[in-house]
Amino acid sequence: MSVVIAIGAIHAVAEAQFLGPQQVNQLPSTLAGYRIQYGSDPLQFGDLRLPKTSERPPVAVVIHGGCWKARVGNLIADLQNTAALSSALTSVGIATWNIEYRRIDNPGGGWTGTFEDVANAVDYLRVLAKSYPLDLKRVVVVGHSAGGHLGTWAAARHRLPEQSPLFSKKPLSVVGVVNLAGPADLESFLPIQNQVCGGPVVTNLIGGSPSEVPDRYRQASPSNLLPIGVKQVLITGVQDKVVPPELGKKYEEKAKGDDVRFIAVENAAHFEVIAPGSIACPKVEEAVLSMLKLRKEISR
Repeated sequence: MSVVIAIGAIHAVAEAQFLGPQQVNQLPSTLAGYRIQYGSDPLQFGDLRLPKTSERPPVAVVIHGGCWKARVGNLIADLQNTAALSSALTSVGIATWNIEYRRIDNPGGGWTGTFEDVANAVDYLRVLAKSYPLDLKRVVVVGHSAGGHLGTWAAARHRLPEQSPLFSKKPLSVVGVVNLAGPADLESFLPIQNQVCGGPVVTNLIGGSPSEVPDRYRQASPSNLLPIGVKQVLITGVQDKVVPPELGKKYEEKAKGDDVRFIAVENAAHFEVIAPGSIACPKVEEAVLSMLKLRKEISR
């Protein structure tokens, strides 16, 4: 991401305040080469960006956040929020599949539609690889905020029991997950869900509290599927008030059976982790490139 866009603009904004979702949405990004439906619902689609290379590039599945909602107050949460991040990753040789999905305020979203959409979008890479040069042996998931939860869950779903409505026999394997300011433990987010998201979003996503639907939390919260056997890096801004860094630290401690690393970035809040050129950018770039075994380019 060191070779990408809007570095000066981002720094100018960051001097005044931490970035917000509107500012990230307005960051320059390359147009996706292809917008492709992975299902029949209008929200079941993704933007595919391919790097300029003759080889079969590795792939990053990018999942935006937004409190698992399509609208948060006056804000619309959609894949535009991760367009600049996707462009940045593509510029360093990674194909990106930036996905949209149904959320709790969309028809069919919540339990189980939101999870099914994310799972189907990841698995749809098998279909895309028939038409586009993609290396499916090198796939990472990069999720932000609620998308960080969903991305970690997508990498963990091979641990689901066969009786789960979310079980699939052959989920696409990924080599790693980069969770950017996302809660990997849903139960730990419950006490702050109303304050952060303006309502009981996790409760609505799962369809009840842990005491009411414990089996669903066992299937939907990555922390309850440990160990998942996939490399994980969690990156959070020290000044993040949405998903406080202590949540990531606690998850790292709980996931001792896995290869998990938590990184807290000073002078960064919730959205710096998806903004190319921000202070958090080098850590994000390093994590993704390392998982895909790509050489880190010299910063310009």
